[in-house]
Amino acid sequence: MKKISLDKIVTHCQSLLRVSEFEDWTQAMNGLQVANSGTVTRIAAAVDITPNTLRMAREIKADLMLVHHGFFWGGLLPWTGGRYEMIRDMIQSDIALYSVHLPLDAHPKIGNNALLARMLGLKNIKPFMKLKGQTIGFRGTRKIHRDKLKSLLEEKLGSPCMLLPFGPETSQSIGVVSGGAGEETPDAHFEGVDTYVTGEGPHWTWVTAQELKINVIYGGHYKTESFGIQALAKNISEKFSLPWHFLDDPSGL
Repeated sequence: MKKISLDKIVTHCQSLLRVSEFEDWTQAMNGLQVANSGTVTRIAAAVDITPNTLRMAREIKADLMLVHHGFFWGGLLPWTGGRYEMIRDMIQSDIALYSVHLPLDAHPKIGNNALLARMLGLKNIKPFMKLKGQTIGFRGTRKIHRDKLKSLLEEKLGSPCMLLPFGPETSQSIGVVSGGAGEETPDAHFEGVDTYVTGEGPHWTWVTAQELKINVIYGGHYKTESFGIQALAKNISEKFSLPWHFLDDPSGL
């Protein structure tokens, strides 16, 4: 069984994703969140660290979990109850945890948004929308009826999507930002796209989309962010010749 230094893999990820260049939400804590004894033989990739994904990682005997959403989104909380059980199980199973948020969304090759833009067949793909001082999304062109674009996204994600049909019936300029970026609908409009694809958003975006005459397609927070972490795992697998598995634990949100 091949063993690779955990430090080597972390260093590779930090460089590939330019983690040090990104400001992020404080709770993201991009990078190594939990260490192990120092080597990796099998990688597990998941959108979130949850009791379910940790259980699956233990079942396949992974010793490194790659996730998009790590431990600390709830802020400072005591390590008791379920949280204590998770960290106990990680230490007992010698599983390290590496988490990466906005740097993974933004990556031009293996990032969530670049992958989604290519899946939708967009042309002339360019960076789109700044968050926390960095351009995170991508935009491109494609002449397609908004209903067909919604159906295409559903096909690629494997789940239903929601269309707010308030822009032109035929989309031509499409912006993509994965996850919970519905609140940025006004920014999408002001950047000149007629259709905005994201994961989820608040109720008021239904009104805002009407006022701004923009189409918004919600594909789900989880689903729109399930591709980048798999691409990262594949990248590490190919570089270091390690097996990897995707742990699918969809929230439906």
